[in-house]
Amino acid sequence: MRPAPRPQQASFEDLGRPLVGTTFVVVDLETTGGAPADGGITEVGAVKVRGGEVLGELQTLVRPDSPIPPAVQVLTGITPAMVAGAPSAAQVLPSLLEFARGAVLVAHNARYDTAFLAAACRRAGLEWPKPEVVDTLALARRLIGRDEARDHKLGTLARLFGTATAPDHRALHDARATVEVLHALLERLGNRGVRTLEDLQDFAAAAPPARRAKKHLALGLPSAPGVYLFRDGRGRVLYVGTSVDVRRRVAQYFTASETRARMTEMVNAAAEVVPVVCATPLEARVRELRLIAEHSPPYNRRSKDPERATWVKLTAEAWPRLSLVKQVREDTAAGAEYLGPFRSARTAEQAVEALHDAHPLRRCTRRIPRAPRPDGPGACVLAELGRCGAPCLGVERGGQDAAGYARVVEQVRASLRGDAGAALEVGRRRMLALAGEERFEEAAAARDRLEAFLRTAERAQRRAPLQALPELVAARRCTPEPGWREGGWELVLVRHGRLAGTTVTPRGADPVPHVAALRATGEAVEPPGPGRAGLLVEETDALLAWLDQPGVRLVSLAGAEGAQAPPWALPVRGAGWARHRLGTAGTAP
Repeated sequence: MRPAPRPQQASFEDLGRPLVGTTFVVVDLETTGGAPADGGITEVGAVKVRGGEVLGELQTLVRPDSPIPPAVQVLTGITPAMVAGAPSAAQVLPSLLEFARGAVLVAHNARYDTAFLAAACRRAGLEWPKPEVVDTLALARRLIGRDEARDHKLGTLARLFGTATAPDHRALHDARATVEVLHALLERLGNRGVRTLEDLQDFAAAAPPARRAKKHLALGLPSAPGVYLFRDGRGRVLYVGTSVDVRRRVAQYFTASETRARMTEMVNAAAEVVPVVCATPLEARVRELRLIAEHSPPYNRRSKDPERATWVKLTAEAWPRLSLVKQVREDTAAGAEYLGPFRSARTAEQAVEALHDAHPLRRCTRRIPRAPRPDGPGACVLAELGRCGAPCLGVERGGQDAAGYARVVEQVRASLRGDAGAALEVGRRRMLALAGEERFEEAAAARDRLEAFLRTAERAQRRAPLQALPELVAARRCTPEPGWREGGWELVLVRHGRLAGTTVTPRGADPVPHVAALRATGEAVEPPGPGRAGLLVEETDALLAWLDQPGVRLVSLAGAEGAQAPPWALPVRGAGWARHRLGTAGTAP
């Protein structure tokens, strides 16, 4: 039997972010009363507080983009003359967003205020930062019963708690009143064990008790980039995930913000969470892919069973053909060629149709010998195939045009490996002809077939050079972003398309010795065999995405046993080039 976990004393830091150290920005808006998209903000008021102390205030009138109705003028006292010379929302928002940067946003009926702010950001071309939000209305509904107050309006709550500032539909006054209401509600929540921001959000959202009871599983987890594994009581892996902050991400599974039915079922079955700390988010992503492939967790939808994907195969027969397969076999030396993996069998079928459009390969599935059988022309298999309409076999010339068919097969190989010119030209001519006849649906179908082939071929042609490289070292300067360890350079070692090692150098240190150490201690990786092609795809794609980021620098390329490294380059007329040209189909070249 597995030993019971030892009890441990949890600190506030383990449980979440203490409320006493959390910075809140309490905001209130006055508007014209219309929809958020109308741009009807007339006044903004905000108060920044932490630990019960006011750190700053912001207030300004705003010139709205829509008229102020007379009833609203009477309610707020804000007239068109007052806002005629005021700044627009686009001018006010940068100051407000900077004032609230890094803080938790608080409002009474927060959905209303945040909807107006998000809409104003869109109109101004600014990014809405999607801050964490606390709604005092939601808290009051859970804490204040009808025996204490007839409703939960801000004015009613202000009278109940005896706030020093009375709300009067002016933004700064209402924001000040909301600050006092917030503090009064937090005092009541202290008796209910709410000590952290996560507790507060959980209480407001009314997470189910069974889910809240599992929150202890997040205790002691590291606040660092890494992978986390949910296990059941028998040690079986239920779910694998990754985050730049493992502790915070795992804690979210036990709150009401997690509404997915599958995740609720998984949390109910979970007995422990195992963290795997990683040096960088890239390492965490790769380890996640490997763990999912190893354990096939029942609650992971993506990245499971990569070896079961669909591939297009050019068969290793006397008269090769295209076939859909679920496994990459070790028959490439015999002449087989594979393209994939495809995200669905339907997409793979479209790619096969695009190749058939461009190349006269046979479509029948019969096994054909290299020469006619000696028992007469009537028994010749190739002659019998004259009825199937396959133009590739040249049956009208006796059914023995093997040289011509071999040329067709080599053209198909070229299309799969790096020359998509033939498929592109045939596909474009077909689309233009169909469009000229106003058969637009058929033209769109032809384009979809060609795009299905080119999209997967492009990904495959990007992976192949990286998987062929015995070693690549790249670096990226660390930036002040979530999930980055404090340091100078993130170093990445790639061998044959797999992550062989990664580290972060100390700030200001010479990275050269760290590169040498990384190369000396990195994982040994064998060249990928055909049978493991499906397992490498997502990992190689993740590495390529990292290498494509701005600021990544190539440190070195190395070949096997000191030999010259193979070229890391894409084919000139490859699928990427063809996709770019396909985007201009129908126009002059």
